[in-house]
Amino acid sequence: MKVILTKDVQNLGSAGDIKDVADGYARNFLIPGGYAQAATKATIKRAEEIKKEKELRSEEDFKKAQELAAKLEGVSISVSAKADKAGKLYAAVKADEISKALKEKGFEIDSSKIVIAEPIKEAGEKEFVIDLDHGLEVRAVVIVEAQE
Repeated sequence: MKVILTKDVQNLGSAGDIKDVADGYARNFLIPGGYAQAATKATIKRAEEIKKEKELRSEEDFKKAQELAAKLEGVSISVSAKADKAGKLYAAVKADEISKALKEKGFEIDSSKIVIAEPIKEAGEKEFVIDLDHGLEVRAVVIVEAQE
């Protein structure tokens, strides 16, 4: 039986895909669970239109992500944190603080997209990575200033 997936199904496909599956699998699991609908000429045509729209949006999103990556490449931000006289921080600088500093510079980056290789526990310059959509990564620098 041919079905059009309405949701992503592990080991089968993603939403909008047209798949040929066993009749029982379609009638007993996919269709009642809302994962798929029976493929007719009208639904196949609509699924293809949706897929084209999705691809266009994906291309636009990729271009936006590339533009953002170009703007972010090599950016450096400053964060101040309390430290002892030797420059060791009392609390590590976290992704939330870096996200706030980026926001002050005009970049809306969610803290979940910021990857810090090692905890930042000392004053000075440290490199971090921003994981953007579509697999793009940007390297940037945070300058940690010690406050006593």
